[in-house]
Amino acid sequence: MSGERLTTQQWAKSCAEDGEFMLAARYWDGGLRLVIGTQTLELSVRSGVPEPDADLSGGVIELAAEPSVWEKILAAVPERFHNDVMANVMQSQGIQRNADPVVFAQYFAAAARAIELLRPAADAGEAMAHDLQPEGAFSAPIGRYVQLELAGVRHRIYFEEAGTGIPILLQHTAGCHSSQWRHLFETPEITDRFRLIAYDLPYHGKSLPPVEEDWWDQQYLLKGEFLRSIPLALSRVLGLERPIFIGCSVGGLLALDLAHKHPDDFRAVISLEGALEIPGKLEHNTELWHPQVNNEYKARLMDALMSPTSPKRYRKETAYVYSCGWPPVFLGDLNYYLEEYDLTAVAREIDTNRCGVHILSAEYDCSGTTELGQAAHEVIAGSTFQEMKNVGHFPMSENPKTFLQYLLPVLDQVATG
Repeated sequence: MSGERLTTQQWAKSCAEDGEFMLAARYWDGGLRLVIGTQTLELSVRSGVPEPDADLSGGVIELAAEPSVWEKILAAVPERFHNDVMANVMQSQGIQRNADPVVFAQYFAAAARAIELLRPAADAGEAMAHDLQPEGAFSAPIGRYVQLELAGVRHRIYFEEAGTGIPILLQHTAGCHSSQWRHLFETPEITDRFRLIAYDLPYHGKSLPPVEEDWWDQQYLLKGEFLRSIPLALSRVLGLERPIFIGCSVGGLLALDLAHKHPDDFRAVISLEGALEIPGKLEHNTELWHPQVNNEYKARLMDALMSPTSPKRYRKETAYVYSCGWPPVFLGDLNYYLEEYDLTAVAREIDTNRCGVHILSAEYDCSGTTELGQAAHEVIAGSTFQEMKNVGHFPMSENPKTFLQYLLPVLDQVATG
C-alpha cells in the first residue's frame, strides 16, 4: 500500500496491529508527521497507542521531503540512500528533520517502523543452512580467553576460532563483538584452508574491562595506537605468522591503518567498508550519550546502514547485537572512526608488495560508502577494489550468503599470491 492511497485511519490501524511498532512506541506521547510536498500524513500516538482522530502535540517527529523523494523511500525495494530515513539524512538526499533531538532518538525506532509499514510487505528472507541444524548439533567455533598486556595494563581478551591453515584475524565493527563473524566459521570453503580467529575488543562482548583500572570514572574513547596494538599482541601470543587481517567499519579502517604502519606483520588486509577518512564529527552523535536515550536507538540506527534486500532475520540480528553493548562503547569507538583516523595524506605510502590490500565496499552503506572505498583504492597502488551489490555496512552478518560470493575470490587470491 503506497503512502498516496493510505488514510490516517488505515495507517494508525496497521501500526496498532504491528508488534514491532507497538514495542518501539511504548510511552510515546506525540506522533509522526510526514510532509509530502504540500500535503501531510499524520500519525498521533498517546501513551504508545496510535489514535487516528487525535491532534498531534507534544513529542512530534516531523520529516519533510518532496513527493519524488518519498516515492523512492516507499518503494518496495528502495534504492541506496533511500532505504531508511537516516540513510537519506546522512547523505543529504532530501529529507529535512524537525524534532527535538532526544525525542527523535527515543522514538526513531517507532517512526522508522511506521514508515516501513507504508511499503509493500517483505518476508524475513532465507535462513542459512547451518542455522537450521537439528538439536544436538554443535557450531564450529571454540571460544577461549587469553591475557594480553595492552598499554601497560592486563586485559582478558575473548576470542573464538575454527579451521586450519593460514590464520585470519577478524575485527568486528564499532560497539559490537565477534559474533558478527559467526557465519564464516560455518563455511567449509574457508575453514578447510584458513584458521579463523575472531576476537572481542576490550569492553566489548565477553572481553570485560581490566580489573587494574578505574575504568568507570572516565569516558571511554578508542585511540588508534591502542586499537592497533590489539591484533599485533594477539598475533604474537598465539604464535601467528603474518596472518591475514579482515576488519569491517572501524575494523575496515584499522585494516588500512595496519597496512600503512605494520605492513610486515600481515600477509594481507581485507578492508570492509574502508576509507581514507570518514566524514562526520563525534559531537554530531551526542544523542548516543544521552541518559534518556537507550540502546534501542543505536540498534535501530544500524538499519539505516543495511540493505533492504538483506534477509530481515539477519538485519534484525545485527541490530540486536548492537543493543547488547555497554552504552558508552559505540560512541567511544566513533572517536577513532570519525575523529582520529585519517590516512588521506599518507595512504600513498602503503606498499602492497609488503602487505596486500583488498577493499570491499557495500552498495547500501551510507557511512563507509562505495565512493570512499573507491577513492582509497585509487590512492593505494596495487590494491584491489570491489563493490558488493545488495549488501550494506555489515555484509558478513546482514547477508552472509551474498558476502561470501565476494569474499571467497579475494581469499583465493591472497592464499595463492
